[in-house]
Amino acid sequence: MEKVTPEKTTLCPSARPEMPNSKVFGIISGTVDKPNLAYLKKPLPVTDEVMALSGSVTPAEVFRTAAPCAEKSCQHFDGAKCRLATQVVEQLATAVEQLPPCSIRSTCRWWQQEGKAACMRCPQVITDNYSPSEVIRQVAKPAVTHNK
Repeated sequence: MEKVTPEKTTLCPSARPEMPNSKVFGIISGTVDKPNLAYLKKPLPVTDEVMALSGSVTPAEVFRTAAPCAEKSCQHFDGAKCRLATQVVEQLATAVEQLPPCSIRSTCRWWQQEGKAACMRCPQVITDNYSPSEVIRQVAKPAVTHNK
């Protein structure tokens, strides 16, 4: 008899912590100019207690969270692909020299779509970045679609 396995949910690695079923998969360290993501060995569910650990800043300034990809409900999704993942790969320099030890990789939309190139740039992404460089500002800007 064939074993039936549940379908895996594709996760967005740039999700907001308030999104349903969010998980913290990393903690942002480093500096404003050179942020770096410290990956957790196992994602933590987003809870009020975990979010309170961010102290006086927003949780999305210090935590990277993943949640099920919103697909068509997301401004970065073009119906087939995540444009944010594409822009990260096309416009950001690599941040690390080897694949980071990411606990969500097997279900990550960016990994599934862009592979190693996305992972090599992921550690420098901050969800709430109040001092972004011009490059980061351009990467995060949703692409304009002309399919109305």
